[in-house]
Amino acid sequence: MTDYEPQSLEGVPESGRERLEQNREGLFTSDLSVNEFLLIKQAGFEPVGLVVGSSIFHIGLQVAGPTASRELHVLSEAMYSARHLAMTRMEEEADQLGADGIVGVRLDVGRYEWGPNMAEFIAIGTAVKHREGVLHRARSGRPFQSDLSGQEFWTLLRTGHRPVGMVMGSCVYHVGRRGPFSSIAQTGRNIELPNFTQALYDARELAMQRMQTEAQELGAEGIVGVSLSETSHGWGSHAIEFFALGTAIIATGEQPQIEPPIQVLDLNDR
Repeated sequence: MTDYEPQSLEGVPESGRERLEQNREGLFTSDLSVNEFLLIKQAGFEPVGLVVGSSIFHIGLQVAGPTASRELHVLSEAMYSARHLAMTRMEEEADQLGADGIVGVRLDVGRYEWGPNMAEFIAIGTAVKHREGVLHRARSGRPFQSDLSGQEFWTLLRTGHRPVGMVMGSCVYHVGRRGPFSSIAQTGRNIELPNFTQALYDARELAMQRMQTEAQELGAEGIVGVSLSETSHGWGSHAIEFFALGTAIIATGEQPQIEPPIQVLDLNDR
């Protein structure tokens, strides 16, 4: 592991810098439940502060032919870049706190009436640090990011693995409309719509493949907790974003700590 200098806090407001200074002085904040807090501590980590990243992005316009099914690359790039900016700023806050990583990360997209073509991308999670100083950062030297809950993080460590980063893939796809003759011919019939099937299939696969590529770049051996969501974001019914998200993991080299199965007492067996 090479020496790693703390990242700058570019874009973080003065009140945010003051909040981080309070965390560095010993007051932690978190969005962990009480049960998650307990398990994080049992795993050997301490929460050091709630960390946030935000980016308000103007989503560009891209027009596709009404019957053409294809990726809208301008929108795909915008949705990915905006999330990446928010996640990077969250990571910078965690780095300033000396954290090993961030757990329970949530990615949200908000829209406001004063900006119909704008969206705020928010990343938020709890920064944690190993109590005994064992470095659990990613191989890049940066704090890891994970959308695992406190319970899932505790369980993952007991399997002999640890997170190295959140990985994602985005694909905004325009699903072409059916022509009038096709619609008439299929009225009242039970029949697959191959153009819709193929378009959605292609879009999902692009998002998942991009997520896997990110995991490979991190040197991960696998991804856990994968979610695949579909949202139109107000673009209309035929433009959909497929977003794949998960936590990339590697083996720690430690033996898994597997508890014996719990025996259930049968009260009728006397």
